[in-house]
Amino acid sequence: MEWTVSTLVSILAALIPVAAIAYQFYSPPAVTSIDEANAEADKETEPEEEKPKTIMQAARTDLDPPKDDPFTMEQLKEFDGSNADKPIYVAIKGTVFDVSHKKETYGPGGSYNLFAGKDASKALGKSSLKEEDASSDYSSLPPNELKVLNDWHEFFAKRYNIVGRVIDLPPPASNL
Repeated sequence: MEWTVSTLVSILAALIPVAAIAYQFYSPPAVTSIDEANAEADKETEPEEEKPKTIMQAARTDLDPPKDDPFTMEQLKEFDGSNADKPIYVAIKGTVFDVSHKKETYGPGGSYNLFAGKDASKALGKSSLKEEDASSDYSSLPPNELKVLNDWHEFFAKRYNIVGRVIDLPPPASNL
């Protein structure tokens, strides 16, 4: 097949619009300064940081100032969610938190109802849902479980109102 000048001109005329469209879609964006050029180069070489996915609720910004109302262990039992007219409280390391806005979790039938109305520091440190671990005495926890317990305390402090403190913790827990 021989190529004539008119055939080549026709082919080029058909390809020029295709090339112009391809250039628009595949060319880098125009930059007007060196800073913009550097920013564009960084975008191309650095992978975007992915935010970690979590099911944890975000920290709240509408918490009340912490209260220091005294509670005995016996008084705390009244706030276990069994009485719909009373709030639900959970204590960690003697700090009493109001978890009432999470009734589905801490109320009767909730997955963490075990913690309601008591100081269950040991169970939280052990990541345990066993009734025998739901105790305020966390003195036997090893360092890694103490860290878990402290992380839970910090988590609660950022998400639930502090309404008081337990004043009659058993001696091992009150010395920590």
